[in-house]
Amino acid sequence: MPRTTLVRQVMTTDVVTFAPEESVTDATRRLVERGVDGGPVVDEHGRVVGMLTSDDLLVQETKLHYPTVISLFGAYLELPSSHRKFEEDLRRAVGATVADVMHADPVTCAEDDTLEQAATLMHEHGVSRLPVTSDGQLVGIIARGDILRAVMGHSSTT
Repeated sequence: MPRTTLVRQVMTTDVVTFAPEESVTDATRRLVERGVDGGPVVDEHGRVVGMLTSDDLLVQETKLHYPTVISLFGAYLELPSSHRKFEEDLRRAVGATVADVMHADPVTCAEDDTLEQAATLMHEHGVSRLPVTSDGQLVGIIARGDILRAVMGHSSTT
C-alpha cells in the first residue's frame, strides 16, 4: 500500500500556515488554538520558504542569557558585557518574527509522490511532517500520523 498510495490521497489540505513577518507570539497563539505542532511558512506567492515547529518556539523562549553575576571579596558584581547580551537577547525575543526562528529551506514532497517516498524523506531528514507542493505552491501537508493511519486502515481491511 505505501508503495502505491499517493500523498494526495492522504494529505491534509486545510493547512495552518505562517508568514515570515508574523510575530512569534501570534504564531504560538495560532499553533495552540489549532492544536497543531507546526506548519509551513509561506511567502506572499504561496511558496514554502520554511517550517515552523513548536520546538522552534520553545528554543526561542530559552535563548535569553541571564546576566552573569560574580562574587568578589563578598561583593556581587554584574559583568557589563553579560548585561548587554541579556538586553540584546530580550529585544530580539520580544520582537522575534517567524523568519527569525523557522527552519529555512524545508524538505517538501510532491502530491504525486508515494507514501513510501514521503516516509523515506521524513526519516532521512528527521522531520515528522512535509509540506506538499505542486508547481512550487503549497497544496497540503502530510505527517507521519497520516501515513500510519493509511497503512493501518489498509491492513485492517485486507
